Amino acid sequence: MIRFIGSLFWPYIRSFSFSSIPSPSVEALVEAKLKEHVATLETNQAPLQDEDYTLSAKQVEYALSLIEKVKDEFELAIAPSKLTIKDLNRLIAYNRYKNKGTLINLVKKGILKKK
Repeated sequence: MIRFIGSLFWPYIRSFSFSSIPSPSVEALVEAKLKEHVATLETNQAPLQDEDYTLSAKQVEYALSLIEKVKDEFELAIAPSKLTIKDLNRLIAYNRYKNKGTLINLVKKGILKKK
């Protein structure tokens, strides 16, 4: 099957000459496309600091209830208003999987402290 397809296109492939495309024009096209690509990448990148990672009142209340469950070992080291979504996700992960590593990460970040 491959030989059959190859034999169909062989006259066209054989007659095509790569020297028919002048290399300076190809290089100019490639350079223009690269510059266009870089420009689109620069405009599409938004700084992450613009996003709001603070918690709503209900989320803060939920995070405090999760911290209350580990109050025997840990306590909150920062103001509740400084908690972020990432911190809440870590607390939820601990509550779901009981993995102490998530609490250790919160201690390293300075969110919780050991009693």
